[in-house]
Amino acid sequence: MTQDLCDKTATELRRLIGTKEISPVELLESCIGRVEAVDGAVNCMVTRAYDRAREEAKVAEQAVMDGDELGLLHGLPIGIKDLEATEGVRTTWGSLTQKDTVPTADQGSVAAVRAEGAIVLGKTNTPEYGAGANTKNRVFGATGNPFNPDLTCAGSSGGSAVALATGMVPIASGSDYGGSLRTPAGFCGITGFRPSPGTVPAEGKSTALMPWSVLGPMARSAEDAALLLQAQMDDDKRDPFSGLVDPRLFGTVDGLDLGSIRAAITPDLGCCPVDNDIRAVFKERTDQFRGVFAEAQDRDPGFNDDGGDIHRVFEIFRGLTFVGLHHEKLENQRDLLGPNVIDNTERGLDITAADVGWGLREQSKLMRRFIDMYDEVDVLICPAASVSPFPHDQLFVEEINGEKMPTYMRWLALSYAPTMALACGAVISCGVDRKGMPFGIQIIGPNGSDALVLAVAHALEQYFADKADLKRPIPDLAKLRS
Repeated sequence: MTQDLCDKTATELRRLIGTKEISPVELLESCIGRVEAVDGAVNCMVTRAYDRAREEAKVAEQAVMDGDELGLLHGLPIGIKDLEATEGVRTTWGSLTQKDTVPTADQGSVAAVRAEGAIVLGKTNTPEYGAGANTKNRVFGATGNPFNPDLTCAGSSGGSAVALATGMVPIASGSDYGGSLRTPAGFCGITGFRPSPGTVPAEGKSTALMPWSVLGPMARSAEDAALLLQAQMDDDKRDPFSGLVDPRLFGTVDGLDLGSIRAAITPDLGCCPVDNDIRAVFKERTDQFRGVFAEAQDRDPGFNDDGGDIHRVFEIFRGLTFVGLHHEKLENQRDLLGPNVIDNTERGLDITAADVGWGLREQSKLMRRFIDMYDEVDVLICPAASVSPFPHDQLFVEEINGEKMPTYMRWLALSYAPTMALACGAVISCGVDRKGMPFGIQIIGPNGSDALVLAVAHALEQYFADKADLKRPIPDLAKLRS
């Protein structure tokens, strides 16, 4: 086999391993070859575990030859986001405060995929503690977009998105609060899925009663994301939200008739800043495929109806989360922290009990309005991101359409607004924007509708595959190698 083996889908690779047509050793070497060839241009696989991976690939190969029962991900190399603890492999959380940490055990999400046969190739880059949607930190530097390494791949799961787009691994892990796996998926032309809270348990999360941050799969297709999700899913009572979704629902995402689906389509969710060019591209693209649905309504979820302010709700709970995670670091290690962690934590320290009470009440109302909409539609579709990829030396988007953004997070409202409604959502590629960079769309459903959202995403990807304006773009690997 050639190095092109690493470009095949995870689903196909797993089938080929199971039928003994390829070896896990061959596949791993193909992936390592791709990392060595192109990572110098993009800087996404920041810690590599080649020696251990090679030993595990040999064991995986022998298991196939011996006729052993094989796991869902048997022999598939995986990139693990550098926010997830990996036994014996350096885990930095992108922070100088943790730059030399080597965990003695895998966290649950990593242990789960390894138990199903995945082989950890390495750790993928992330902004410090996942704060911000530009993957750069003072430990490893910036990760470049595979379509233009001078531009950002977004974040915080940017390293995973780039590794997937360039064929370094067929599957990778991500996490998502305000769009941390969805925005990189959109910027890099791959697929990311934010599950409902607790679908992938986070048993060690410091703020267990906060449902906003979730772990989830990233891949090059919805089918592959569903495969990885099945391995990540578990029921762990240390995460109070776990066990809410039945893994048997994800046996297949194939076979959905889009002609039975009612879709709501909105360029801005009724409350989000969106660049005018992105808005125009979104209309062009949705006009090309809206006819596949049983019904396509132009409507938004009413997040800010009844005098609501979803942005303030997000800022309140984001701030509380950061105080819980980083207040002591802010007091004792401030010089080692980056601006995003400092900004979020300081904003959190200004929040009052009255703010929290208002936020809890308003979040409940907007969530119920969001859920009520699904009496009339099955999925909601909007852009994956509000802007085209921008230079990674620019920390965040400062203005959109001439309007100054009030916080460094505001440009991410398209993804953090559904988070506040406890939604699940997939981002899939939908061609390129007017700057020739990947353009993605979000497919969003209410809490618990994970299987339907993935099935719709898969069906749309199949429909897009042979359409020039809609199909997934591929980065120029020859240019990255040079």
